[in-house]
Amino acid sequence: MSKNTQENPLALMKKDVVDVVESRVNDLIHKGELHLPADYSAANAMKSAWLIMQSHPDREKLLSCTKDSIANSLFDMVVQGLNPTKKQCYFIPYGGKLSCQPSYFGEMLIAKRVDPTIGDIIAQAVYEGDTLKYKIVRGKKVISDHEQALGNVDNQKIIAAYCMILEPDGSVRSTELMTWDEIKKSWGQSPVKPIDEKGDVKPSSTHGKFPADMAMRTVIRKACKPIINSRDDKTHLL
Repeated sequence: MSKNTQENPLALMKKDVVDVVESRVNDLIHKGELHLPADYSAANAMKSAWLIMQSHPDREKLLSCTKDSIANSLFDMVVQGLNPTKKQCYFIPYGGKLSCQPSYFGEMLIAKRVDPTIGDIIAQAVYEGDTLKYKIVRGKKVISDHEQALGNVDNQKIIAAYCMILEPDGSVRSTELMTWDEIKKSWGQSPVKPIDEKGDVKPSSTHGKFPADMAMRTVIRKACKPIINSRDDKTHLL
């Protein structure tokens, strides 16, 4: 090993982790033991992940993560068929471990790959001052109207979020609606602990910096979970 590699933790991580995972992925694909979507390039995703890691806002925390957790996060990304450059996932270091979490784009992508009959997946955050109307049809919530003024859009005033799974003809297949309290309770179960002891969102957390995006991700994840969990082995996605 060269002196430069010893002194450069990023180069060391590239050699000992990223390159090893890429080699392992290629080997599994060649042996037919890993099946990825036809439109997915594992090599491109790995290169994108490496570039993102080099400029990660918590790079020092990332570099302190265990090699196994970094390798597992990269492998999770590939097995799920996600590309970080397309904002389909992001890497979160916490407690010495790195995890790869799908963004709401990633959650929707996985669901559509599992069930190609889905027409579209739509999510919105609801703010104070919005007019949101829904009705309950055969025990299921159906959004009938959502009016929002531009001035209402304020990350400090989110009161709910919803997600609708649509059929190809635009009709609603299913709807999930979560209040802000329900969203925060869900976040409270996260291993990255974005909620403090008082039940407030930590401003420094990803959830605190991008609450609307994370709220939509949470409700999309809830809406897509039954679809993703109902997949069979023929999908070869996860």
